[in-house]
Amino acid sequence: MVSDIIFGQTLIMLILIAVGVVCAKTGLISEASNKDLSKFMLQVVNPVVIFMSYQKPYKAELARNLLLTFVLSAGALAAVIVLSYFLVRKKEGRQFEIERFSAVYSNCGFMGIPLVNAIYHDEGVFYLTAFITVFNLIVWTHGVILISGQKDFRQVIKVFYSPTIISILLGLLTFFLNLRLPETMLSALGFIKEVNTPMAMIVSGVTIAATNVPKMLKNLRVYYVCLLKLIVLPLILAVPLALLTGIDEKVRMTVLVAAAAPPAAMCTLLSIRYGKNSVYASEIFTAGTIFSVGSLPLVVKATEYLTKIL
Repeated sequence: MVSDIIFGQTLIMLILIAVGVVCAKTGLISEASNKDLSKFMLQVVNPVVIFMSYQKPYKAELARNLLLTFVLSAGALAAVIVLSYFLVRKKEGRQFEIERFSAVYSNCGFMGIPLVNAIYHDEGVFYLTAFITVFNLIVWTHGVILISGQKDFRQVIKVFYSPTIISILLGLLTFFLNLRLPETMLSALGFIKEVNTPMAMIVSGVTIAATNVPKMLKNLRVYYVCLLKLIVLPLILAVPLALLTGIDEKVRMTVLVAAAAPPAAMCTLLSIRYGKNSVYASEIFTAGTIFSVGSLPLVVKATEYLTKIL
């Protein structure tokens, strides 16, 4: 079952995260080196994984499912944004911007790609690109406005210059035109693709190692935000997704896993950039990443059960 695969994969990812923590604590990977590795992941490895998912023969069913994933992704993100305004209230002295951002936006690239790849392989990543595209468009508009407090829609233009979006556009082009790269080039890109999961988790582990865990454990709001992000909001989304039995399970589960992934690391980066509490953002990221080992299999299991009874 999908939930069993998710559980096994999250345990593997937890071990890899632990390797990253050890590397940080022993000085093998410095904070500066980790930033470079993170950039390499975001600008090289992830785009390669995404592009490779499109290197398959064109099929009308795949194209239809991809379009449905775009629609479901937009609906899912719109729903959690609206719900976040009710579940995370604006209050004096509360970092509500960081909490809302963390409750809405997931680590759909770093965590989503390895998980979906483990379940549905290239086809799953193929559908996940739709979620990632919608995510990027919304996070660089609503997300940036939420953290910065400034309405700057020029960020939308910059999104289309990112390696992730470029890889998606190139991938779509090759898919719909039924173009395939030479085998030698595919093999070379395949080697880059294979480092995605271990490197993403090790980078996350190094990031987690820099967090003051004892302080994090004392902050009850961290638990509340993680509960929203990892359990409450995904289970709310699970109900309509379970009812849409006419849509391929791979599409529905890909959207669910992407939405239920732990809080996005981008919250910390944007908090640093706009002078918000980046330490708090990092604490939520750390706690969410650790708790997701148990929450993701639970949410997927619940969705499988709902699909059977509804």
